[in-house]
Amino acid sequence: MSSTRFDGQFTSESVSSGHPDKVADLISDTVLDAYLQQDPVSRVAVETLVKDNTVVLAGEVSSRARIDPEPLVRAVVRDLGYIDPACAFHADRIRLINLIGAQSADIAQGVGLGHDQGAGDQGHVFGFACDETPELLPLPIALAHAITRTLEAYRRAGRDAWLRPDAKSQVTVRYEHGRPVEVVAVVVSTQHASGKPQPEIHAWVRDVLLPEALGPWHRPDITTFINPTGEFVIGGPEGDCGLTGRKIIVDTYGGYARHGGGAFSGKDASKVDRSAAYFARWVARQIVSKGIATHAEVQIAYAIGTARPVAFHVDTRGTGDNAVAADFAAKFDGRPGAIIERFGLLRPLYTRTTNHGHFGKPDLPWEI
Repeated sequence: MSSTRFDGQFTSESVSSGHPDKVADLISDTVLDAYLQQDPVSRVAVETLVKDNTVVLAGEVSSRARIDPEPLVRAVVRDLGYIDPACAFHADRIRLINLIGAQSADIAQGVGLGHDQGAGDQGHVFGFACDETPELLPLPIALAHAITRTLEAYRRAGRDAWLRPDAKSQVTVRYEHGRPVEVVAVVVSTQHASGKPQPEIHAWVRDVLLPEALGPWHRPDITTFINPTGEFVIGGPEGDCGLTGRKIIVDTYGGYARHGGGAFSGKDASKVDRSAAYFARWVARQIVSKGIATHAEVQIAYAIGTARPVAFHVDTRGTGDNAVAADFAAKFDGRPGAIIERFGLLRPLYTRTTNHGHFGKPDLPWEI
């Protein structure tokens, strides 16, 4: 997409913390944080699958820490609001299957510690920033997250007792000459208590949720689709299987920029598809913040066991000089150890990243 010539519509989606894939992501990040709390140099790659009353943990860990994942999992599920006695997925009734094993010695020997530690895997990552919003994110994904974040705030505050944890949003923005000019369509699907009339849900979303979440981008004649299939009573892992890493576009830029393909949640910072993606985002933010370009997409590639990136590319999408931007970006140290030190990534901070995107939150070190 060229920011200087693009005319048309672009759409991004977000999901709530109670969406089954995000339930899985949060469990994986909670297990990661628990290991890092006891042993900051833990090597963790944990996947989670959730369905009905079953939670499956699988992956590889190398750590001096000793944790019991069952109380952690139950606490996550309870905090998410899955405590309805009528639902199969309930904090007190879930069954945990633990398939976590040891990290491969072949991988461990190539990673090490310190600035020259090797990348935990091969891969390429993308980071992106643009000047469409104060948080330097594309407007469609920023607004989609604002809807699910506001929806969750109302649910957790208990002001609307019929709201349930699972929800999705989608926002379509019209662009002229590469700039957003209006929101043209919004989709909101929110799980709700049985018996709540759909007309009341529709009215609440139109009159309360959207004006607050969209702010100055709201207008009364936006085309809205609210629970378009009808009732949404059965949700969460009871309604759909959830799996770690299945919402990577929601986690990043809503499809507005490219994605390297690697998921984030459940992985410690030695895995460059997480830590280097954060670094690439930070570099893109610097390019935009310094006025070098209004849009910046940064790609970095790694080889397993090798510290220095094997390739580095910057695309300003016609809003700046790519060579100047690349020269500016190249002065920053992209070695995994240097990234870990710059952002303090040995800390247990990853549950803060899981929901409503890994970018655009001012309390995260790569967003400064």
